[in-house]
Amino acid sequence: MSLKCGIVGLPNVGKSTLFNALTNSFQAETGNYPFCTIQSNKAQVFVPDERLKNIAHLMSSKKLIPTSFEFVDIAGLVKGASQGEGLGNQFLSHIRSMDSLIHLVRAFKDHKITHVYGEPDILRDIEIINTELLLSDLEIAEKKLQKIKKNRSKESSKGELLLLEKVLDILSENKSLRTISWSKQELALLKPYNFISLKPVLHICNLKEEDLNNFLSSRIEKNSKKFIPISCALEADMIDWQESEKTDFLKSLGLKEPVLNTVIKKVYAQLNLISFFTAGEKETKAWTVKKNTTAPEAARKIHSDFEKGFIRAEVYNYEELIKYKSEKTLKEKGLLKTVGKDYLVKDGDIMYFLFNV
Repeated sequence: MSLKCGIVGLPNVGKSTLFNALTNSFQAETGNYPFCTIQSNKAQVFVPDERLKNIAHLMSSKKLIPTSFEFVDIAGLVKGASQGEGLGNQFLSHIRSMDSLIHLVRAFKDHKITHVYGEPDILRDIEIINTELLLSDLEIAEKKLQKIKKNRSKESSKGELLLLEKVLDILSENKSLRTISWSKQELALLKPYNFISLKPVLHICNLKEEDLNNFLSSRIEKNSKKFIPISCALEADMIDWQESEKTDFLKSLGLKEPVLNTVIKKVYAQLNLISFFTAGEKETKAWTVKKNTTAPEAARKIHSDFEKGFIRAEVYNYEELIKYKSEKTLKEKGLLKTVGKDYLVKDGDIMYFLFNV
């Protein structure tokens, strides 16, 4: 199952336009009225990674298989969403199932595009969404805490009770759960709740094309929030363009790569994700795992039998392959390592698993 990243924000900030740009499609309807999106739009995108193509070339692979990522366009939230305003409960349940979030905020005025609160105000608009997400988490924590207190005889509930009381204290101070350092044990207990404010968030600021260069030079950084500045309309306009046309145009704006590349890299970093590869003449394939994943756990990504019958793995890194150009040369130089169950997979590892079931 691929990772899910939900796009959230107020109505009419450009979420569906951003979704179309990220997924290189016209799947999401866009319109100048609140709640143009009711049902969530979903689309799989391949994770851009130049290493995949380079490995496949050196291994003479017939097929390239990138890892994928799912973007979800979630309808706009408004004040009172946590109490059901604007179908808020339905939309919040969609957000709760995401692995990470993109919070899109609008920074331009346009009398042709209405704003639900009159005019855009970056910090106010972010605060509205954050408040609704915190209130939604608060309600869930309070309900669960009440259930546990009714059944105090359960010894196993004591740790959970203390943890939920800690959660309530944090949320009551209007703080997101992601701002706190949690132990592994605490995170394991919190996982089933899918608290929204615990999920990593990437803030994107939607501007007009003519304001993009000014924003890039000034870099709005207020209240410790760092934004990725983009023009959603501009990115969506380039959907039908050839790759070479996109590249040249982005360079003219001082941008190094398409927004998709930047967003996925940022989301991967937030989720502590890395990529490893399997490669051969048949195919070269990318796989996504968490940092500090062991070799058997990585093998499970390919098939559960690989983990069950794991014997060892043969490993070398992408940088070594690029330097010496062939697997044969790596073997001759002793750079192809044999590793066991305790080996922690590194970003860019190219792996061959040996197993017996």
